[in-house]
Amino acid sequence: MKTRLILPFTPPYNWAAQLPALARRATAGVEAVGPEYYRRTFALGGVHGAVEVRPASGHDHLVAIVDVADPAVLPSVEARLRQIFDLDCDVGAMMAHLGRDRYLAAAVAALPGLRVLGTWDPFELAVRTILGQQISVAAATTLAGRLAAAFGKPFAGADPAWADAGLRWIFPRPEVLAAADLSGLGITRSRASWIGSLAAAAAADPSVLQPATSLQATVERLCRLPGIGAWTAEYIAMRAFHEPDAFPASDLGLLRALEKIERPMDAKRILALAEAWRPWRAYAAIYLWTY
Repeated sequence: MKTRLILPFTPPYNWAAQLPALARRATAGVEAVGPEYYRRTFALGGVHGAVEVRPASGHDHLVAIVDVADPAVLPSVEARLRQIFDLDCDVGAMMAHLGRDRYLAAAVAALPGLRVLGTWDPFELAVRTILGQQISVAAATTLAGRLAAAFGKPFAGADPAWADAGLRWIFPRPEVLAAADLSGLGITRSRASWIGSLAAAAAADPSVLQPATSLQATVERLCRLPGIGAWTAEYIAMRAFHEPDAFPASDLGLLRALEKIERPMDAKRILALAEAWRPWRAYAAIYLWTY
């Protein structure tokens, strides 16, 4: 059964500037991204489904077409889509604050309405983030596709058009990856071990991939997991938990972006500059990465 959902937001919303980031990170078989759409599979309450999201030109909303047999999951689908596209951001307050900063003013003016793109599922995002440590986005995307094809459940959607569009798998759950042998996929032994540990921890206690009482507590809890350091924890907090002040200060992309404005530049200097960007440091990072 297909249902149309309207996903309102406070403008501006910069779909065109954000879609390339989703496209570069789309997990083959689980997600598909085109110039005017985002598609993915999902499983909620034991029921498989798929969704397509498009912008509504000239309107302050996105449009989602959800294909799922059980309408009881639609509120959860809507909530997760709002997280992916960060539709509840106080965009006016964010832009007003960052737009006054000399390091960010030009970026905010050029790209109004950037958001921190989230995720359908924190575990999926955490696995993807570990896969992406110290390799290119393209390489991490390839590994994520292999992982999904090897250990994901075949997508059992009723409409064959989804499969024709490339949607074939449900991203593997923690209990599956906890017992999986990831050798042969091209994943390093250390990363495979870290993914297994993460999956085992999430299967035993789902709260390990939920926000804690504060950003600091969230980062500290994540850093107790093998293979997750400060950069990974801050990135997960940004995208999985929508912590608006999360900030991966050691990120090479941030360093390169800020070196175009000021030299010398290092992580210590970046942290000092970022004090002026609180409580919107995650959005500052997005502007620096995108602009």
